[in-house]
Amino acid sequence: METSCIRQTALPNTSKLFADFTYHPDKVTRFYPYLPLTGDSWREAADAIRFSSERRRALVAALQIQNAGNPLLEKMAQPKTVAVVTGQQVGLLSGPPFTIYKALTAIRLAAELNSNGISAVPVFWLATEDHDFAEVNETWVYDAHIKPIRLEAVAHPGVNQPVGGVNIDSFPIDELAHLLEGLPFAPEAVELVRETYKSGVSFGDAFAALLDRLLAGLPILRVDPMLPAFRNLAAPFLREAVSHAPELITQLRERDKELAAAGYHSQVHVEESTSLFFLLAQGQRLNLKRQNSHYSSGSRKFFAEELADRAADLSPNALLRPVIQDSMIPTIAYVGGPAELAYLAQSEVLYRSLLGRQPIAMHRAGFTLVGPQTLKLLNRYKLELTDFFHGEETLRQKAAATLVDPQLLSRIDDSNSNALASLACMSKDLQGFDLSTSKALERSRRKIEYQFEKIVRKVGREALMRHERAARDVESLTNLLFPRQRLQERLYSTIAHIAQFGPDLATRIYDEMKLECADHRVLLMQ
Repeated sequence: METSCIRQTALPNTSKLFADFTYHPDKVTRFYPYLPLTGDSWREAADAIRFSSERRRALVAALQIQNAGNPLLEKMAQPKTVAVVTGQQVGLLSGPPFTIYKALTAIRLAAELNSNGISAVPVFWLATEDHDFAEVNETWVYDAHIKPIRLEAVAHPGVNQPVGGVNIDSFPIDELAHLLEGLPFAPEAVELVRETYKSGVSFGDAFAALLDRLLAGLPILRVDPMLPAFRNLAAPFLREAVSHAPELITQLRERDKELAAAGYHSQVHVEESTSLFFLLAQGQRLNLKRQNSHYSSGSRKFFAEELADRAADLSPNALLRPVIQDSMIPTIAYVGGPAELAYLAQSEVLYRSLLGRQPIAMHRAGFTLVGPQTLKLLNRYKLELTDFFHGEETLRQKAAATLVDPQLLSRIDDSNSNALASLACMSKDLQGFDLSTSKALERSRRKIEYQFEKIVRKVGREALMRHERAARDVESLTNLLFPRQRLQERLYSTIAHIAQFGPDLATRIYDEMKLECADHRVLLMQ
């Protein structure tokens, strides 16, 4: 495979915090304890983990429920083994491709730690507790004409029901098969969905089953925090968090001020009334609002002592979740995207108070996948991925310029150069003759230069209008590389990539991973 790299700062919507995390880690050391990473960081992070044999036995027993037969279970049972953790919402058809890139990054990092004498296993946290059903019940694929199409499953969740337990009534498998028809590996992709997204299966179980198939040959342990065994593991630290909630909120608000003073943003706005918890009750995930000594959800009130007694029924919010996760797992590193890393900058104060340590924060690998035909079109129109970030008109103009006779452009350029050269000589003579006339000539020069540029743009647009195929090519490239003004990895389901590039997609990408590369990579799939 051939690759090219694009700095994260060249991608749209890159935050200052993430840019510094990636390229200037010395600027964010107060928010991420192990940055900048050194050769000793991994051993220090491993030595900081305090995980009793009793908790390890309980963890392995909980993992056994949904990971029976996984060869990593035996390794996790060993006293010194640590975990490289990542996770994602249980989105329809595995969610966007970055879900798989997260898992592959965790697997690769665990392998490198093992090769350096640190026993490690990769772990995937299924975010089954989230209750935003609309967010998980959509997926995007592209057809043989590279048109983005949105699909959703038929399901009937209860009010505020955690999405992992929502059962699928039906999935439009026939529509998917029709849409993917014409892509080289469409039958294999459709069969993967047919095997996993069956009627009556929950979103959590379907996601986990598809993840296993996509990562075939690359084992990873799965955690479903909704399982009672994991809820019991989480309860002690949730109970402690309830007991210290007022101090924790104060620390978070101070951290928000520190981030703002450093010129960064807070991923979660924290107020005095912010609660770190949801309550799982009667099949719902109830939002709790903190009010002095008690919490409220609608008309219902709960005192802190009551919630502490019901710790196994609590669900952490986005800032507390990673801390609870790492209280249950001997985590040496967490692999996340830019938003998750921003969460961790805030959560660091919670880690320090509740866990006494924070794992190493790692950014997941990121890819834009292109096939040979796509590369051919990019070369034909002299386009790069970054060209797609600046609007359709700019993109069309650049593509159109490649359709113009080079001699015509050369003649326009020569005429422009000759005219400007003559004006420059005239300007030099006028400066010593009359200043006002010289200034008038400068204004005329700018207008002439603008008119030449306008002629070039018009010629380019006219060429594009005359070449309908080129217009279709540009549209197709946009739909594939920057669909709906998003990076490819943030929209399309991995199933679409499977249909185009084949069932071994994950292992091929895994073989190309380079953890030392912090950039986004454009990967040519031969």
